[in-house]
Amino acid sequence: MPKIRTNRGAAKRFKVTGSGAIKCGQSHRRHILTKKSTKRKRQLRSPAYLHPADVGVARRMMPYS
Repeated sequence: MPKIRTNRGAAKRFKVTGSGAIKCGQSHRRHILTKKSTKRKRQLRSPAYLHPADVGVARRMMPYS
């Protein structure tokens, strides 16, 4: 059996934590930042965690992480 290939787009976006949760970056931080408040931009720096409904799909894309 050949090895399963990791989806490189998913590998760049997600990290698996020690407890098995999947960490990802927050959205809405790329452009049009002038209208967003400083508080909102600061809070978007912290990582988000994938919703439990989406974890299975992400795990299938990253079989060895």
